[in-house]
Amino acid sequence: MAKHDYYEVLGLSKDASADDIRRTFKKLALRYHPDRNPESRKEAEERFKEIAEAYEVLGDPEKRRRYDQFGQEGLQGTGFHHFASVEDIFGSGIFANIFAEMGFPGFGRGGGRRRRGYDVEHEITLTLREACQGPKKILEVTRREPCMTCGGSGARQGSAPRRCPTCRGLGQVERRTGFFAVRTVCPSCRGGGQVIDKPCPDCSGAGRIPRRVPIEVHIPAGIEDGVRLRITGQGELGDDDLERGDLYCYVAVQPDEFFKRQGDDLLCRVPITYSQAVLGAEIDVPTINGRATKLRVPPGTQSGEVLVLPGLGAPRLNGRGRGDELAVVAIEVPRKVTERQKELLRQLAELEERNVTPERGSFFAKLRDFFTEE
Repeated sequence: MAKHDYYEVLGLSKDASADDIRRTFKKLALRYHPDRNPESRKEAEERFKEIAEAYEVLGDPEKRRRYDQFGQEGLQGTGFHHFASVEDIFGSGIFANIFAEMGFPGFGRGGGRRRRGYDVEHEITLTLREACQGPKKILEVTRREPCMTCGGSGARQGSAPRRCPTCRGLGQVERRTGFFAVRTVCPSCRGGGQVIDKPCPDCSGAGRIPRRVPIEVHIPAGIEDGVRLRITGQGELGDDDLERGDLYCYVAVQPDEFFKRQGDDLLCRVPITYSQAVLGAEIDVPTINGRATKLRVPPGTQSGEVLVLPGLGAPRLNGRGRGDELAVVAIEVPRKVTERQKELLRQLAELEERNVTPERGSFFAKLRDFFTEE
């Protein structure tokens, strides 16, 4: 999803109160719920994801503070993520309470359906050689893990949560008006179904705290810049520590000193001398695996000509074989020459005057005709 100004997404100013943000989100969520827009469902889904992402940031005081101070970059390490689908939003515990307040079916931590954890994003930076080799990387990912002090209960050691007396552990309360019944989040337990009288001092009763976790990721050989990898089951924990979300890794491949990728082929600039171009030669050139290989330069090779080294390019992602290495020949002219070299070059120049090449003869003939035209 494209990055937006989250205040503009909700149509609010930067001094909007927490109540304004919550009220506006509820209004927009009802308006753009995909089920209420069957004729323009795709557009409604995109708008629904935008406003959910905006509320995730602005509805959280700490995320909002960091966003206001540092922008999008300030959200790194906060557990913030982009929603890939509407299902991700409904599967995230972030919105359980507010969706229950709005009357969306199936919500409320106490008596509603349990949700998988939401997804986490991370960036992987690779060299071009690593991208072609397919290494294993150990990532340090920040995600919310069960608090080690209270074991995830949220209660101070020596105490335990108790069932909410208001909703009897359901997480919701029902109010009847005539023939109609409206279910809302329990005001006492906020939908949790439990009341914590003595919160854990480390997690403040949340039961989870942000923690950096090492995760091993296998990079497929031949991966390209900008590709997104999905590592299932390495995101946030779901309700009651059930199914985790996924980890999405965005790959950034750094520019290489020698090679430039073009599809599955690797372009490499190969400098040669004038004499090597004229007479031909066999020279050493680098390859992406770090070893040199021999390249045959045919006599009469022109500057800019491309010589192919088959099968020495990048591996084909999720396929067989490799691309080619394309050696782009560049004839280099020395800036300094010895007296002996000057002498030999003068002799060569004299020979070239006596034996004009067909291309050069054609050029001078055209030039003479140009100046003699009336």
